[in-house]
Amino acid sequence: MTTDKIDYSAFLDSLLKGDRAYCSRVIRNELKNNPSIFELYEQLIRKSLYEIGELWENNKISTATEHLASAIIEAILNEIYPEVTSTDKNGKTVVLTCVENEMHQIGIKMVNDVFEMNGWRTYFLGINTPIGSLIRFTKEIQPTLLAISVSLYFHLPDLEKMIQQITNEFPELKIFVGGQAFRHGGVEVISSYKNVVYLPDLNSLDNYLKKTE
Repeated sequence: MTTDKIDYSAFLDSLLKGDRAYCSRVIRNELKNNPSIFELYEQLIRKSLYEIGELWENNKISTATEHLASAIIEAILNEIYPEVTSTDKNGKTVVLTCVENEMHQIGIKMVNDVFEMNGWRTYFLGINTPIGSLIRFTKEIQPTLLAISVSLYFHLPDLEKMIQQITNEFPELKIFVGGQAFRHGGVEVISSYKNVVYLPDLNSLDNYLKKTE
């Protein structure tokens, strides 16, 4: 699938106007014509998500409009989720969460689905999980790895603080990090932690998981 098959501007405009029916119809048609959920996530939904975030950060749309568009995307992800779940599991587990104080979870939901496409058992915690709760849950689950998303650049110091606390408790646990915040920098700081892997997009994640099967 490529976004030039559809009117991307019309799709984005419909998101911002709150036309969930149109957006859902576009995605359903794309799945019917080319049933690659992974490509749909990467080339349409993720692209829209990032553009909406930039519009909001630059005060070109209101917080209410950003919430509206995000709610539509999340609802559509829920609609197509049954087509994502894999019944074949590989015995590996992942805990997925957002950085503390982060209120955007669509990116990590798509990450969750990529793990499920690859046969992982997932524990999706979503937005704003307090670090103490995350550490206690991780001790209970003993996952193969932990995935953390950060959407806003000014939350990167919170991410580094989380990484420090987590690595103190679990020095051998691999941590995946990613999100729109890194479009503005910060990768060099994260790269200084030996068990932390920065993955810039869903393609990188999918390739990484397939190489480590």
